[in-house]
Amino acid sequence: MKKAFDLIVFGATGFTGRLVAEYLLETYGVEGAVTWAMAGRNLDKLAATRREIGAPQALPLLQADASDPTALAALVPRARAVLSTVGPYQLHGEPLVSACAHAGTDYVDLCGEPAWMARMIAQYDAPARASGARIVFSCGFDSIPFDLGVLFLQDEAMRRFGAPLTRVRGRVRV
Repeated sequence: MKKAFDLIVFGATGFTGRLVAEYLLETYGVEGAVTWAMAGRNLDKLAATRREIGAPQALPLLQADASDPTALAALVPRARAVLSTVGPYQLHGEPLVSACAHAGTDYVDLCGEPAWMARMIAQYDAPARASGARIVFSCGFDSIPFDLGVLFLQDEAMRRFGAPLTRVRGRVRV
């Protein structure tokens, strides 16, 4: 079924959401190959952000509060994927993950909260598999150093040993 949007940026008025919206505007425009919308709890703030990034009025604004499961359940089926920048995720993230998992809408965030992610995987893996939703945590920010580290290690393992590593552990130190 055709969706109204390829992507919804949820939390577009925050610092990171605004950066994502600016990138999408510069890369795809408003009526480009990727259809997208900005979403958040306050339409006035979304409209201000749209103006501030120089987007035309044609860029859709969608209202939904992270704590309103009914609004999220109506929002997520409109897109192929929802990108969330609404953190901290352990406080504000679960209703959106749930809505996406049950609706079959892909979800991506930049979470760096491992305990929350583990809980979400345990709770929403089955509904996401049943609906076909792909739930992807930690795409950027906190995960970038680890992702690049693992890529480097796997490349080195292939070069030195001819096979990838089966396990890589990461550690954060002060």
